[in-house]
Amino acid sequence: QAAFLGQRGLTEDDFLTKVLEGMAFAGFVTERGAPYRPIDLFDELVAYEVKRMKAEEGNKQKILRHIKELAEKLYKNENPYPAVTMHKVQKPTEGCHLRLHQKPFPRLDEGTVQWIIDQATAKLQTAPPAVRAEKKCMVPSGPPIGMW
Repeated sequence: QAAFLGQRGLTEDDFLTKVLEGMAFAGFVTERGAPYRPIDLFDELVAYEVKRMKAEEGNKQKILRHIKELAEKLYKNENPYPAVTMHKVQKPTEGCHLRLHQKPFPRLDEGTVQWIIDQATAKLQTAPPAVRAEKKCMVPSGPPIGMW
């Protein structure tokens, strides 16, 4: 921690010192400190994006295309399975069973129910696996501190 702050000339920065002493930062270091672990989007951004941004400096079209690609990657990282959604059934209100105008539940057609089940089964068979296999490798070190 002292070396990190000293290299950047931030030893007098109280806010940053408190952030580095916090539990969230300690968890971050514990999770990402190992040099041999599965690489994710964060590691790729730290390792390669600074060089790419420097190379694209001055070209607005490339920068915008790069931002769009990065936004898509970040969205896919946060929503890996967008087709899987949870539907909540609302809780009935108190006294709803006492209403006089309540319609009887419609009769279910066995063929329609089976068709819906078959459709859902087909979707599940073509869906991507729920857990991605993690490949461990050396985490790229990224650019030197001076480039930041």
